[in-house]
Amino acid sequence: MCELFGMSANVPTDVCFSFAGLMRRGGDTGPHRDGWGIAFYEDNGCRTFHDPRASAESEIARLVRGHAIHSELVICHIRKATHGRVCLENTHPFTRELWGRQWTFAHNGKLRGIKKRQLTTFRPVGTTDSEHAFCWLLDQLRLAHPGQAVPSGSLEPQIRELAADLGTLGIFNMLLSDARHLFCHCSTNLAWLTRRAPFGAATLVDEDLTADFARETSPTDVVTVVATKPLTRDEPWTTMAPGTFRTFRRGELLPPARNRPLSAR
Repeated sequence: MCELFGMSANVPTDVCFSFAGLMRRGGDTGPHRDGWGIAFYEDNGCRTFHDPRASAESEIARLVRGHAIHSELVICHIRKATHGRVCLENTHPFTRELWGRQWTFAHNGKLRGIKKRQLTTFRPVGTTDSEHAFCWLLDQLRLAHPGQAVPSGSLEPQIRELAADLGTLGIFNMLLSDARHLFCHCSTNLAWLTRRAPFGAATLVDEDLTADFARETSPTDVVTVVATKPLTRDEPWTTMAPGTFRTFRRGELLPPARNRPLSAR
């Protein structure tokens, strides 16, 4: 299986510390040797890096780790291939434009029969079940709201319903963003942690590295990180139960939206 990482913050923040631990799991402390990718949002723009090599051995990963790219939203994925060959076009996260925004998606799991679902507007570039699921999800959103741009926050019930539907096909741990929100669906494994004042120190699980966040933050900073497995050993991570869905914006956990889901329209 693959591993996911996401971040939502209320100020531009770098992920060098967390990424240092995650990249070790890509072929060193973990078996995820089949490529990796990361997306950093900057306003409505999205800066992405992909490499089909193991992140623990990747020069591009070392560049990302050493270069403090600041963003309020980040999605990262390290891959252990279960469907589709190891190549650049099959590395997550995947991105598509919808309603003038860059949507970014990463998935951990395997979805039986997903390619039997027809696609209309969005098409995969690679051969993974994950990219097909992403294209299908965006198709469903677009078909439900033809010819109009919809505030992404009001789409939460629909995204939650679509994620639950995809979860019926197998394991569907998902991170999805529209440049504003971080949508998270847990099928088997996801955990999250919010850092806010008073900030303390944290030590990585996969590397002997400690960060003192009190030195690097202001009292008003709020930073939430989401990962397949906790990245630090001395912080209070919250484990998501299977079948649960969470949405974060600017570092804060949002209450469930009350809009009608797709099945009620």
